[in-house]
Amino acid sequence: MKNKDKLYSIKSKMHIFVMLTVLIVALGTAAVAFYTSVDQIDTYYKRCANDNAKNFASMVDGDFLEQLRIAAETEEFQQIRIQAEEEENEAPVREYLIRQGLWDQYAQTRSDIDRYLENMKDIRYLYIIANGDRYAAQDMYLLDSSEEPIYETGYYEDREAELLGMDIANLKEPTISNGDWGWLCSAFSPVYNSKGECVCVVGCDFGMEEVMKERRQFQIYLLVGALLLTVIVQFIATHFMDKAVVKPLDTITSEMKKFKPAKNLTYREAGVMNLPIKSKDEIGALYLGIRTMQIDTIDHLNSLVALQEDKMKAEQDIKDKEKQIDQLSEENNKDTLTGVGSKSAYAKKVEELNKEIAKGTAEFAIVMIDMNNLKKVNDECGHKAGDQYIIGCCHMICSAFKHSPVYRIGGDEFIVIVQGTDYPARYGIFNDLKRKFEQSYSQINKEMWLRYSASMGIAENGSEDTTVDLVFRNADKAMYEHKKEFKDTFGSYR
Repeated sequence: MKNKDKLYSIKSKMHIFVMLTVLIVALGTAAVAFYTSVDQIDTYYKRCANDNAKNFASMVDGDFLEQLRIAAETEEFQQIRIQAEEEENEAPVREYLIRQGLWDQYAQTRSDIDRYLENMKDIRYLYIIANGDRYAAQDMYLLDSSEEPIYETGYYEDREAELLGMDIANLKEPTISNGDWGWLCSAFSPVYNSKGECVCVVGCDFGMEEVMKERRQFQIYLLVGALLLTVIVQFIATHFMDKAVVKPLDTITSEMKKFKPAKNLTYREAGVMNLPIKSKDEIGALYLGIRTMQIDTIDHLNSLVALQEDKMKAEQDIKDKEKQIDQLSEENNKDTLTGVGSKSAYAKKVEELNKEIAKGTAEFAIVMIDMNNLKKVNDECGHKAGDQYIIGCCHMICSAFKHSPVYRIGGDEFIVIVQGTDYPARYGIFNDLKRKFEQSYSQINKEMWLRYSASMGIAENGSEDTTVDLVFRNADKAMYEHKKEFKDTFGSYR
């Protein structure tokens, strides 16, 4: 059980969360960097291939290539070409082209391809093909560099898979593929005759093998970098979390286990926490809250012990004990600090009023009061001053609503159930008390805890209200509107 608790501790959860967050961000950043780089490089090669294909296409003679294509497509030429390829003898093809009057320009165009490739070292292949229509499965090579034998002219080759179904004379952009010739960036540019008809296309291939190899290496580097960054950030974040969060929480948890409240014990004897935690964050607030609760617990126990001892001395018999129980019950219905009704007493009053509402006999209003600046008084002047501040505000409320029950339902929250003779004059009393609070707060020459201030809201029971809670919500809403006015005027302490 111990190992299981440790596995799912807040420390483990925070470490896992930080690790996953950093890893996802690092991998996401690496992916963006990788694909951005890939896109830029691919765009560069596509532009180069396309520009060179267009450039060379503008240099060749379309009318000559049309004649060469017509000659190469004849059955006679194809028979000569096939026999020449089988014998690996270029002479028959050369003689045929000479007879057709095509050889000189053929040789000149091959020479132009060679010179272009010599000047453009990055181009792997530069060639001219007689392209079929978009549904063609094959295309015919017309001209290539001098590295290729002459009998390759007129050779039909299967179209690359990525070009099937496309009109390669009108491709929107170059293609990058890994085919029989390896990784290539290929661009095609049409060649037109003097009539404006497309007779063939110039193909330009840039080799991408080294690029792809470097791309894989770059991908590995990015992945390793992302993992290293994750490890480094995880180490730093873990150290910070352990110091700022985990260690203080562990210390607070350990000290909480030492707290053993009992009668007649001092704070130290009871194990009240006393740690050097001064941080002004949630950890510091948690520590102060727990320590305050422990101190209040000991104070309450000791006060109960003192009260019980006093009563035990004065009352020894069963009847006196019953009176003590009755007295404790009555005190439970009163707020120990102010003497007004407690939260439990208010709950009982709500039950009573709900019954009257159900009968249709209820006539009451609720005044919701929330003290301003109690936290500021407690923080800057101490809790004793804060208690005096609460008592003073409560005294003003009780003095205003003399004939209506007042309840303290929270540290700085009071509720008045306006009934009886106060009910007809409820708005006059309400506005008068509101004005007195404003006058008290304006006395800047007084100590902070004597400048009483509160935000107030009032709502009365109407025919549409079926429960006390509905009236309470309307009063609470009105109070918060007043509270907002106060904060807009004087600012918020928090």
